[in-house]
Amino acid sequence: MTRMFQWVLTTCRACSRSTKRARSFCARSIAAFAAILICGLSVFTSCSDDKDSVSDNLSEKIIGKWVHSEIDGQLIATNEKKVYTFLSPSKAYISASLNNRQDMGAIWAEQIEADVAISGNMVTLTSNPDEHTKAVEEYTITDINGNEFTANLKITMTVDGTVVGSKEDLVRFTKVTANYSAAILGTWQGHCTSAGSVFDDGQEHRWEYKADGTYVYYVKDANGQWEPKPANISQYFVDGNLLCTRWQNIGESENREWWEISVVGNRMNWTALRQNADGTSFTATFEMTRVE
Repeated sequence: MTRMFQWVLTTCRACSRSTKRARSFCARSIAAFAAILICGLSVFTSCSDDKDSVSDNLSEKIIGKWVHSEIDGQLIATNEKKVYTFLSPSKAYISASLNNRQDMGAIWAEQIEADVAISGNMVTLTSNPDEHTKAVEEYTITDINGNEFTANLKITMTVDGTVVGSKEDLVRFTKVTANYSAAILGTWQGHCTSAGSVFDDGQEHRWEYKADGTYVYYVKDANGQWEPKPANISQYFVDGNLLCTRWQNIGESENREWWEISVVGNRMNWTALRQNADGTSFTATFEMTRVE
């Protein structure tokens, strides 16, 4: 660019002593050079504007409830999903149910409070899933609108001050407006509608969800009457459209399930993206109605 400028300048000095035709050529050269400068500036301005457009009003755009949907461009299984509710630019709540994992361990978190810090297009959440564990999540937002946002995520987990896990991913979150935590209360009966899946046992099932975060699973006795199945643990929570449950039958180890739900009137539907042992995926579904 500098050499071109010197060439134009030299040409212009020469044309002041040249013919009318030469001066015309000089004028066209200056116009062309000006156009190049403008185009170059517009490119740099565009890049700057892209960054500015993400950070502009980010503290307002981030408010709401978001569900983790993708990692590195791949849909994630329902059992890996987490819900983030940003109440303000400085406060958020995180809900997640995670089995024992090398990077995080086992987590049962219903709206764990997190501190939020926003700087430019960086959103940092700091939370304490338990008294020993600290999670720092740094999201470099690359795009955000009213339906979703994408970001480069770096998460660091420490236990008693020692780093036990750190990873970086490209993530996508989708915004949800529904919250079925109240609509699920009551007793529901239904069956699996994903033919051939591991959940398809051909039987009716019944659950009663209570306001204290516990539930009762019913089975039929020898006379065909519904009766509660004894369990040491039967807990659940709903955040947005994510239903997380965990239970421990007497004499057995703990189990967990995760479903994305919708409730319309007296009908409830469950769906979940599951992963087989061989890495392939399938979708499981349930359909049920409220029992009066």
